[in-house]
Amino acid sequence: MTSSIAPSPSPSSAPVLPVLAEVVRSGFTEGHHRGSLVVLAADGSVELALGDPAAPVFPRSSNKPMQAAAILRAGLDLSGERLALAAASHSGEDFHLALVRTMLAEHGLEAGDLQTPPDLPLDPVEAEAYLAAGGVREPLTMNCSGKHAAMLAVCVRNGWDTASYLDPSHPLQRLVGEVVAEAAGEPVAAVGTDGCGAPLMAIGLVGLARAFRAFVLAEPGTAERRVADAMRAHPEYVAGTRRPDTWLMREVPGTLSKMGAEAVQAVALPDGRALAFKIDDGSIRALGPVLARSLELLGVDAPVVSRIGRAPLTGGDAVVGGIRAAF
Repeated sequence: MTSSIAPSPSPSSAPVLPVLAEVVRSGFTEGHHRGSLVVLAADGSVELALGDPAAPVFPRSSNKPMQAAAILRAGLDLSGERLALAAASHSGEDFHLALVRTMLAEHGLEAGDLQTPPDLPLDPVEAEAYLAAGGVREPLTMNCSGKHAAMLAVCVRNGWDTASYLDPSHPLQRLVGEVVAEAAGEPVAAVGTDGCGAPLMAIGLVGLARAFRAFVLAEPGTAERRVADAMRAHPEYVAGTRRPDTWLMREVPGTLSKMGAEAVQAVALPDGRALAFKIDDGSIRALGPVLARSLELLGVDAPVVSRIGRAPLTGGDAVVGGIRAAF
């Protein structure tokens, strides 16, 4: 596992990626979102590749299932809602925060042990309510606090240093790198720092899709399958009540879904079909339409697909357009 971020290509050498989504206002296309995407068939072969899906990217929170699997491999006995929350980018709803506090207390830890940066709840509705109640930015309310609570807990369990649990050389983070590379079927191309402060491993989108496929097809009882099963059984703990990952895992049984910052998304269906994509400019607003179209290409026919794909644009108080997939 390398200890530095690989240099980015110069502007002249960077590939021109295809348009994955168009921004259409009043019938006029006013913008585009480019990116890369891969769709895998049930046997794991590449069925569709757009852009450069083999090029390394930072999957951001789409790496969380692998991080959770590493925590299990390190010996922490998590299951159910606790394991789902360990792989979460939670919305900061009351039930999320309550379980983070419980997980910390169960291992003699406190919210002050978290090294997540102070933040507001991720969900805008929850953030408004939290501020109205007099809340301030805290490490606990940051959307990665469940993952960090689990990381701290496994350190306590193994007698590892808790102050340095985010150091790339920490035993836990070295294990995370091994799990990511194993699941993706390719070496980690670079290591950076995620928004929550945790080490972040770069892999290609093909590798990311392979990893999600590996989790849903893993043998029962393995760390990978335990993570996938917990996320699928408790999707509201993985995201929140108003989030697409929750809707998809709840309404299409057996589906594993996890988005990441900078508009990354990975999904695997129970038969091994999978997808991963990244919007190059990091625009989350394009994620829903691209995800919905990708699910259609995978043959998912459920009302939730159109719900996920809605991305209206307003003019005054009226809807005057929207963002739509372009592939």
